[in-house]
Amino acid sequence: MIGYLKGELAEIKESYIVLEVGNIGYEVYLPTNAIMDLPSLGSTMKLYTYLHVREDAIGLFGFLSKDDLEMFKLLITVNGIGPKGALGILSSISADEIRFAVLAEDVKTIAKAPGIGNKTASKLILELKDKFKLETAFEQRMMNQMQSNDTSGIVSKREEAAQALTVLGYSGTDALKIVNQIDITEEMTSEEILKQCLKKM
Repeated sequence: MIGYLKGELAEIKESYIVLEVGNIGYEVYLPTNAIMDLPSLGSTMKLYTYLHVREDAIGLFGFLSKDDLEMFKLLITVNGIGPKGALGILSSISADEIRFAVLAEDVKTIAKAPGIGNKTASKLILELKDKFKLETAFEQRMMNQMQSNDTSGIVSKREEAAQALTVLGYSGTDALKIVNQIDITEEMTSEEILKQCLKKM
């Protein structure tokens, strides 16, 4: 198994890149959002990879973070979702969004991915809901934000409100569902958001 590749970015195509490692050019399929975040041609880069072997084909899939790779591995365990389908999901929805959508049983968000209808989205939620915990999802999102320097105040306030609701005894699923219904602005305080959530409870 190839854990990761580190080499020179030789080509960028619509759905894959060619990474030159030791004078060998590896074709690696990436989520489309990852292709948009690539460095310039000729740059040295590292990709976390998954080698998918079938009777009639071998495919190498790459990700800019270990979190995306681990989410990809989880997605392909869902009956009916193959590597291309999992890549399509990660092209439309971030690993963080997938975790919170599964925890909130948010079929609509997952069904946004190309080729994933409501039926497949429901199946994905059913099969993965035991794989995630609310606290772990928050921790992972914070780590990802630190790595990407994303300091979205709205995301932090949303998380604080959901955590506060779980402290008050509500389930993680109920907390996320309610918080997602609140139209949060940057001016709102965490207390104001929590009050609106409690009104909806």
